Amino acid sequence: MPTTKTFDGKSGVADLVKAALPAIPVIGSLPGISKVGGYDGFVFTRPPVTVTREMVAPFAEVCGFELKDTLPLPYPHMLSFPLQLKALSDRSFPVPAMGMVHLDNSISQHRPIRIGETLDVEMSVGAAVPHPAGSIFLFKTAVRIDGELVWEETSAYLSRGKRNPDAEWPDTYERVPAGPVTWNLPANLGRKYGAVSGDINPIHLTPITAKALGFKRQIAHGFWTMARSVAAIDSRLPDAVKVDASFRKPTFLPSKVAFGSKPIPGGYAFSLTKSGSDTIHLLGRTQAL
Repeated sequence: MPTTKTFDGKSGVADLVKAALPAIPVIGSLPGISKVGGYDGFVFTRPPVTVTREMVAPFAEVCGFELKDTLPLPYPHMLSFPLQLKALSDRSFPVPAMGMVHLDNSISQHRPIRIGETLDVEMSVGAAVPHPAGSIFLFKTAVRIDGELVWEETSAYLSRGKRNPDAEWPDTYERVPAGPVTWNLPANLGRKYGAVSGDINPIHLTPITAKALGFKRQIAHGFWTMARSVAAIDSRLPDAVKVDASFRKPTFLPSKVAFGSKPIPGGYAFSLTKSGSDTIHLLGRTQAL
């Protein structure tokens, strides 16, 4: 049976450290740090959250959304992420969190959520799914208001490992050319978004901390690239909509990126590329529900 727990919805440095330590040689094998068995999946919840304008405003600002009486479409992820981090840092979670890669994200908004509404948030994750480069864990979030399912999310994280040549994930995303819209991403973007989201993974913070983990310099959060892209087409999206995104190449900071979008049947396809290059950072699509 999955482990069911309720947390206060807060996360911080201690959770990140706890998630990272099992991946460190020698330290990861010490008692109290090493992984233990017994993982059958998690179902985590938090106390109901009444969303205020003050909570939403910093997210809207850093991601480029207009602050309205309804939540930016990706915002409920902020309420689920602490639960995802609790799962990743649990000693029974079967793989170390450090080194996992956020590959894909899918959000379904069944209706807009208004400022002042009270949300019940549940996050679940089960067994790994085979992937050509290892295995995938699907973190699924359901947000309800008075029992009504209003928002869903699936975040796919890759744990690199034994290759599975028989596992195939078809690439169904349309390549959208870079458009005329460009954004200059500052060096401190990872720190700004990390302060809002609670995701203060060192790869996003400074060149020194990113280099310690194998990157030439800090990179933007994948979820930020998705949220900023959604903000660019937000006024064109229906109230009930599904948004899928596939994170391709890291977005190093600082950098200049180009956003492109085009209509497709039932929605839009969009992309984020390195300005002046064919390097794709993100491919996405929307679909009316």
